[in-house]
Amino acid sequence: MNSGDTAWMLMSSALVLFMTPGLAFFYGGMVRAKNTLGMLMKNYVAMGLVTVTWIVVGYTLAFGTDLGGGMLGGLDYLGLKGVAIDIAKGEQAGAIHGATVPDAVIMVFQMMFAIITPALISGAIAERMKFSAWAVFIAIWSIVVYAPVAHWVWSAHGFIFEHIKAVDFAGGTVVHINAGAAALAAVLIIGPRLGFRQSPIRPHSLPLTLLGAGMLWFGWFGFNGGSSFGANALAVNAFIVTQIAAGVAGTAWLLMEQFQHGKPTTLGFASGAVAGLVAITPAAGFVGYLAAVAIGVAAGVVCYLALQIKFALNFDDALDVVAVHLVGGILGSLLTGVFSESRINPSVLDGLFFGGGSTQLIRQTIAVVVAFGFSFIISFVLLKLVDAVIGLRITEAEERRGLDISLHEEQSYALTE
Repeated sequence: MNSGDTAWMLMSSALVLFMTPGLAFFYGGMVRAKNTLGMLMKNYVAMGLVTVTWIVVGYTLAFGTDLGGGMLGGLDYLGLKGVAIDIAKGEQAGAIHGATVPDAVIMVFQMMFAIITPALISGAIAERMKFSAWAVFIAIWSIVVYAPVAHWVWSAHGFIFEHIKAVDFAGGTVVHINAGAAALAAVLIIGPRLGFRQSPIRPHSLPLTLLGAGMLWFGWFGFNGGSSFGANALAVNAFIVTQIAAGVAGTAWLLMEQFQHGKPTTLGFASGAVAGLVAITPAAGFVGYLAAVAIGVAAGVVCYLALQIKFALNFDDALDVVAVHLVGGILGSLLTGVFSESRINPSVLDGLFFGGGSTQLIRQTIAVVVAFGFSFIISFVLLKLVDAVIGLRITEAEERRGLDISLHEEQSYALTE
């Protein structure tokens, strides 16, 4: 046990938790004023519900002793039984990196990832999903979708990590592809908002969105830097490439807007920066500084172009979760296989760009397909079941009135007495 590593991991855990309120404000500013609290609630409730599911069963399914084949963890940590506060002995993500921090620290760090991942989905179904249905969905999803994928990728005996040998430093597959695939399933089932593609649906407070983007950016240094599981050179690398990719991607997105529309926007820069953060996440511990520039450019350009997917396929991904998180996660995971360097992290092969051949890229591609396919199919089935039992969507009258009053009996802005 190393006290410096432990201190860094506890701080990183707090930074990752801070990202969920950041996400709430990032999304909250993009919806209409009548739905602001509804959006904030869908994010904040994840901090409560997923904490419960994680400590009861989620953690042990993700990082308990492998049941065989790398598919799922056992129940040895049920209710956090045996999770040590002074030694590291489990087979969780930290074991992959030879962590010198207690199991309990890794458990709480991973809890924060489990919280923000389902919260990401909320942007896709903004302004039209029942709060009760959302709460039931994310509670079950965190157990039956998130925990297995986390085991596959981050357990020392997970089948993607041990058998496919794909890498994911901080969540390209586990977080972003996982949530993005579920978001796509959700919008296909729940349908578009009233007035989608018929009348303008504009963000009500872009300053809130920019505040949220700044909180996300700040927290992301714990998200990626903490995934080194120690205060070490790998953390330094992850910290620096995170900043590079975010800054480059935000700038690239602005240039795309300037080229296409002649007017760069604040929402564009915020979206581009988040896309860069998403794309660098799986690669942060495996690529160098110039590779981070390339990943940032790719994220800013490709995710910007991906905004057209929802119009081409005519589905209402309200806050562009598919374009930013699904596409960004896929892009970053694949580019890891292009730009990875064994000199930075000996646990990965040199990527295609550095003469290592296509082996790591093929591994990354398989992991992307598996993670997307599993999350989309199971999420689709789960959403159908929730819809059949309690219904997913609010009524038309409630949607016109807004979620804040209809579901929560509150107002975001009481401008008159």
